[in-house]
Amino acid sequence: MVGLVPYQLLNVDDPLSTALKATPYGVWLPALMDLGAIASLTSVALTALLSQTRIFYAMAKDNLLPSFFAKIQSRTETPWVSTIISGIFCAVFSGICPVDIVGQTSSVSALLLYFFVHIEVLVMRYTHKDLQRPFQTVVDPNLIAVVGAILCILLLIPIERQTWIQFLVWTGAGQIFYFCFGFWYSKRRQPQRIDSINSAVELVSTIGFALANHPQNEIKLNSNNNANSESESDSNNEASDDIIDNTIDDTTIMRF
Repeated sequence: MVGLVPYQLLNVDDPLSTALKATPYGVWLPALMDLGAIASLTSVALTALLSQTRIFYAMAKDNLLPSFFAKIQSRTETPWVSTIISGIFCAVFSGICPVDIVGQTSSVSALLLYFFVHIEVLVMRYTHKDLQRPFQTVVDPNLIAVVGAILCILLLIPIERQTWIQFLVWTGAGQIFYFCFGFWYSKRRQPQRIDSINSAVELVSTIGFALANHPQNEIKLNSNNNANSESESDSNNEASDDIIDNTIDDTTIMRF
């Protein structure tokens, strides 16, 4: 494009069409390229939307989202509830928010996702050393992960502050929902909850069994408690009598 027109003219919304207009095919080729761009953007949007519905489906299967996100349509065998909710949300969100904000926020999300993927590669190479890795690279995989993470950071630096604030607000809302719902109902926590419930049931049953089979211990315990209480009351009475006697003696001495 720089070879067709000066680069100052390419700072527009459709730089490719602007560059093609300077060619001998500038009458019909730019329109064809615009149609191709619209088709490609539509396919990318549909792909992202379909993948998002499957992500919601998988999260609902793990109880990280409400169960209705995992409902499957009997004829098409697709998560129809997730598709409808995601479609409505994306349509409303894209219609209300400016295109540049939506694009920058999506870019931040994608770059952070790729950054954590690169970091996860480094972590898994040390935490899962015995994992089968049939795919081989020419250079060290650790180097590729490090370079990829650095490139993601470099691409995140020029993003505006307002976009970061919007992204953090959106991420914070997701974290609040996770700790209010997904954290408590996830399948990974269910074994812990079941173990705690079973432990409580076993403890109650053990106590009931002990009381049912050894009632004399309870009687002895009660008798011991009564004896202790009686001895304590006797000692308290004796102490009070001593105090009264001492008080009388002191009073008598003061009179004399």
